[in-house]
Amino acid sequence: MTCPLCATPDTPLTTVPVPGGPDNASVEICGVCADHLTNGAPNPDHFRALASTMWSDDPAIQVLAARILPKLGTDWAGDLLELLYLDDETQAWADNVPLASGHKDANGQPLNSGDTVVLVKDLNVKGAGFTAKRGTAVHKIALVPDNDAHIEGRVEGQRIVILTEFVKKR
Repeated sequence: MTCPLCATPDTPLTTVPVPGGPDNASVEICGVCADHLTNGAPNPDHFRALASTMWSDDPAIQVLAARILPKLGTDWAGDLLELLYLDDETQAWADNVPLASGHKDANGQPLNSGDTVVLVKDLNVKGAGFTAKRGTAVHKIALVPDNDAHIEGRVEGQRIVILTEFVKKR
């Protein structure tokens, strides 16, 4: 069998619940994926196939992809997250289990991957040659996993790291 999440062929599959959605929702995924989901420290290289498997017809696979991508903390995963489209019902299911995070905005509000934030001051973007203006909305942010003071987002087409003290949740 092929894992519908990581596309690893010829691997035994394990049934894993997908909480927050329809009762008894579950998927059959490989043991490596199941282990990454329960231990909370996914290996980005293992999930490279999400670029294609996130488009699965199975909403449970879509939900897992939407929950895993922000945790990977890589540029390519952030780009995939921006491309991922979920219908309203599936998006609500994906959002139903908040990510445990210490990321907080300038007002102390908790931040989650996928949130929209607004800059509270002008920020000089080093290396990009522009200033991100106060009031600029940054959509679908990604949390930097190993630093609660940093988030990532796109401003003027550039993916940048932003200090959480300079944003407020919209």
